[in-house]
Amino acid sequence: MDLDNEQALSLFSNYLKITGVAHTDSEKEGDSAFIGKRLGLVNGSSWITLWANFFGRKILPGVHLVNAGSEAVQINFMEAYQRHEPIPPQPNIDAFVRYAVELVELGSVDAILITCSTMNRSFSAVQQAVDRYNVPVIQIDRPMMERAVQHGGKALVVATHGPTVKSTQALLQETAKALNKPVNFSGLTNEEAWDRLAVGDVEGHNRILAEAIKKKLEQESDITCVVLAQLSMTVFLLSYPNAVETFGVPVFTSGQCGMEYIRDIFLKK
Repeated sequence: MDLDNEQALSLFSNYLKITGVAHTDSEKEGDSAFIGKRLGLVNGSSWITLWANFFGRKILPGVHLVNAGSEAVQINFMEAYQRHEPIPPQPNIDAFVRYAVELVELGSVDAILITCSTMNRSFSAVQQAVDRYNVPVIQIDRPMMERAVQHGGKALVVATHGPTVKSTQALLQETAKALNKPVNFSGLTNEEAWDRLAVGDVEGHNRILAEAIKKKLEQESDITCVVLAQLSMTVFLLSYPNAVETFGVPVFTSGQCGMEYIRDIFLKK
């Protein structure tokens, strides 16, 4: 990392504007319908909290965002994936249960959002653990999958991280079954985009994804929508905000669809 003092000051200032610091009062600014609400975010790693907070504040202005999650969870499921073991490992699911209970008992959250695509398999265990508190649990990918299924046709499911692929495809099939609708999809994994993101080249990440999507659309003309499998991929919208205009089909992201789903829950309360 090569930042001068001025750049570092700007980084810290902008980071705190997005994440804030721990506090017990309601948010001071935002939509009056959301002020006083707390959303617990169960993350698969600590670095992704920036994404959760950025898109959470953008779509849920006034909601107090409370994060839980550890780099160790991601390391463990990555290593399990490399060993060709079941994903996610049971200790990861147990950790998500603990995080969720802590968010309810210590953070007094009004809802819990599981933000990790790889860890969407923890949903049932988390839901069961907090059921007695009457706190809803939402998988961040589920609303995105519902939109894709309702849209109809053939979905292109894009991932950049190997451990995510099976969990994401399983959730899409489960969602279609729950909606009693057929689902047809094509998969695409581009780990080069992940490698660009990992070194801070977000624009490169987005460009590589755009090129891969365009190529796939040329190869499979029957694709009717694109699903970006991970919360980290939601930054794609910053480069391509008008997906239909750019690609000819809608591009659904979990960061947008998931937070909009939470918005609807909070507006109904």
